[in-house]
Amino acid sequence: MVDTGRFTGRSPKDKWVVKNPGSESDKNLDWGKVNQPTTPEVYKELYEKAVKYFNTKESAYVFDGFCGANPKSQKKIRFVHEMSWQQHFVTNMFIRPTDEKQLENFEPDFTIINCCSQVDEDWKRHGLHSEVAVVFNVEQKTAVIFGTWYGGENKKGIFSLMNYWLPLSDYLSMHCSANVGKDGDSALFFGLSGTGKTTLSADPLRYLIGDDEHGWDEDGIFNLEGGCYAKTIDLTEDKEPDIYRAIKKDALLENVKLVAQTDGKLVPDYHDVSKTENGRVSYPVFHIGNYVSRPCEDQFVDYFLDVTVLVAALTIFISLVVFIFRCYSLHT
Repeated sequence: MVDTGRFTGRSPKDKWVVKNPGSESDKNLDWGKVNQPTTPEVYKELYEKAVKYFNTKESAYVFDGFCGANPKSQKKIRFVHEMSWQQHFVTNMFIRPTDEKQLENFEPDFTIINCCSQVDEDWKRHGLHSEVAVVFNVEQKTAVIFGTWYGGENKKGIFSLMNYWLPLSDYLSMHCSANVGKDGDSALFFGLSGTGKTTLSADPLRYLIGDDEHGWDEDGIFNLEGGCYAKTIDLTEDKEPDIYRAIKKDALLENVKLVAQTDGKLVPDYHDVSKTENGRVSYPVFHIGNYVSRPCEDQFVDYFLDVTVLVAALTIFISLVVFIFRCYSLHT
């Protein structure tokens, strides 16, 4: 379990995008209260500050992975962190490499440098909102984070970029959860953060695609992430069994109260919201037993054929055991 400090959620007023005059992003972004513009000069100072800070560190954590399950639009992403738990968070939330070959000559499409323990002391001169700064430079393919330890800034930062990149290729980017039935019938659950997308998509009778961020192209619906980020408030095994059981080794609890038992063991109290009502847990999507990576039709045919064969084999085996037992009983 980790405590994210004074920020238990994202800080949208401190998120900025560099307005590079005449660039593709300058022409295509909808500038305003959501996509707040800042200047290349401000970003240059912050980027150099981030690099200088990491050059003073004896070690850092680097994650190379992917965003987007469809290879046609998948992006290579890199995170540089000073906190090990934030590195674990992005390992949970993004698509992990499956073998070392995927990392050979790895050239990221985008890199986030997270200096969460540092702040922008010159924020007033920079024309920012506070000493917290989450700043993206689309053309430079980098971003910097200052002043907030909240892990969700990493996740939502990349999703914001996918919201920009995918439509440029005529693909739809969606803030929704998604699951699919045995006949390939997909369901999408749209809503703001904390409105139940993760809960609704974790249906034991259907197969989970993902709980928050998806794309839709000519091949169908696909997950952008490799993990889930569930709210834990009032979580019980009876109400949300799949999510509850996904909290095991490698799951990462955020801002959840731990209570000591009589044997000294610490257990989470999901009903205690004294820190925040936005307690969270991140876990790899494969912690949900009935998940699919890409629910294309052929995959489902193969998947359900495999299940059918397995069920048939078990049925034959059980029938054979029963038959042998009955024969033995009659003989004796």
